[in-house]
Amino acid sequence: MTVSPSARSARADLAALAQDGAPWPRPWRYAIGTLDESRVRQAAVLVLFGVLDDVAASRATSGPGAAPLPVAADLDVLLLARASTLSHHPGQVSFPGGRLDDTDADLVDAALREAVEETGLDRDGVEVLGSLSPLPLPVSNHLVTPVLGWWARPTPVAVVDSAESAHVFRVPVADLTDPANRRTAVVRRGRDTHKSPSFLVSAEGREHLVWGFTGAILDALLDRLDWAEPWDAARTVEVPV
Repeated sequence: MTVSPSARSARADLAALAQDGAPWPRPWRYAIGTLDESRVRQAAVLVLFGVLDDVAASRATSGPGAAPLPVAADLDVLLLARASTLSHHPGQVSFPGGRLDDTDADLVDAALREAVEETGLDRDGVEVLGSLSPLPLPVSNHLVTPVLGWWARPTPVAVVDSAESAHVFRVPVADLTDPANRRTAVVRRGRDTHKSPSFLVSAEGREHLVWGFTGAILDALLDRLDWAEPWDAARTVEVPV
């Protein structure tokens, strides 16, 4: 597969970010609740970028009124929709990943193992660029380390275990940056209201809302990489819980 110069530039941006020690806003304002330090568990997610093989960004990239894209049109990121029957984060869109096991060499190994188990990808085709600073996920009492990867040799992906995942898919990053696809997700629990950045995405004929922990990571990454476009945070979407 031929990689466009702009995609090679994106990989360089990601590699530089992976070497930066402080990519996240401090404090991480999207953590709801606090971690129980006495029993916190380590986890990792694989934030895997790469080049699309046969799916183009849905937004206009040429013709009248088309503005230059902030990222390569062939750049994408791997996501999955969790099964609706799970006890933690049912139905939510997430990165592949999970808890650190005793058999894992480290958190990078945990992220790759989980990605293989959830999506069926070939881990040998993934170039690990580095790990970003861990982020708190108090709802399940995990400290989650995002592992930044480049899909040097993409392989087919699909749902491996339907009890865990409902859909495995790749989303063009240019569609994530599209202001038309940006929303502020609003979650109401009793008297509490929580807001976070979110993305409307479409893949393989299915519509998804990327919000919560994953949406916040994507939002922060786009900002940190200077890939984000101005969007209207007043446009909201209610998230049923």
